Amino acid sequence: MKRLRKYIIANLSMLFLTIFLPLFSIASVIFLIKLATYTSVIQLSIWEMSKLYFFILPEILFYTLPVTFFIAATLSIFKLSTDNEIVVLFALGIHPNFIIKTLVKPALLLSIVLLFDFFILFPHATVLSSNFISYKKSEAKFNLSASEFGHSFGDWLLYVGKNNPDGTYGNVFLFNKNKKEEVLVSAKEAEIINDSAILRLKLSNGEGYSYSKEKFSQINFNTMFINDTMTTDLTTYKTALGYWLSDERKDSKRRMFITDSLLSIFPLLSLLLVASIGIVHVRQQQGRIYLYMFLSIAVYYGAILGLQDLISFYTIPVVFLTWMIATYIIYKKTIVARF
Repeated sequence: MKRLRKYIIANLSMLFLTIFLPLFSIASVIFLIKLATYTSVIQLSIWEMSKLYFFILPEILFYTLPVTFFIAATLSIFKLSTDNEIVVLFALGIHPNFIIKTLVKPALLLSIVLLFDFFILFPHATVLSSNFISYKKSEAKFNLSASEFGHSFGDWLLYVGKNNPDGTYGNVFLFNKNKKEEVLVSAKEAEIINDSAILRLKLSNGEGYSYSKEKFSQINFNTMFINDTMTTDLTTYKTALGYWLSDERKDSKRRMFITDSLLSIFPLLSLLLVASIGIVHVRQQQGRIYLYMFLSIAVYYGAILGLQDLISFYTIPVVFLTWMIATYIIYKKTIVARF
């Protein structure tokens, strides 16, 4: 029995890798194209693109692994059928439940990994990605306006005379106007300082003028900081549980929690259906297996997406129980009744 289990798991592993790598590559390309759209707003180096890719890696794995396991498990059992090995096993008195029990361990392990992925890794990666993009957008707003006359820098209008080779700016003028007074600041040099995700403008060797109806004043300075003008809107994150329970993007996280919970347990829930589809009489059903796999995935995903807005969190027990009962009935009628 141990050798038989190893044989089935070996076939499953080989097919799993064969299917997973193309799916993972396609999903990666799609997400990389999505990331590339950010370059129209922010400047990203190769290393920064790589960081963003690593941030979305848990999401890519999550949406490829359940489908990969279902297809690989079904095809591995189907291969046993086409090689007439299933007939030999049943002739030796081995019950179809043995195949399901053999697949339980890898399915359970994958479900645990998926639950950890979406509940722990996904919030962490999502917050890191969101904060990184937010910071780069704030930085880009300044970089884009640094050499333009009359562009806004927070509450100031900014003019930069030249860009120095060392990354600083020369001949900088800033103008601020409110109801009571107007302020004009000039400096020979300026540079951007990132202090805890807050962009500051450091001015060196300049003059400042403030004038209103009542008075006119002037100051000379060696160094001046203009603070809190480009504060990055960062998402706070402490624990995964705090992320899921917070009110920020509540509806989006509710739908995500429902969908990801059911997708996480899909490898376990699909085992009866895997056996029902994979164990076939080759001459009669060979051409239907791919149709059945497609319909199974479409129905499961469709049920999740269709019910979550109607019955909210009740979608999880409803889909779970309905799917288990339906697949058990199919398994009983198509497999147990014949073998």
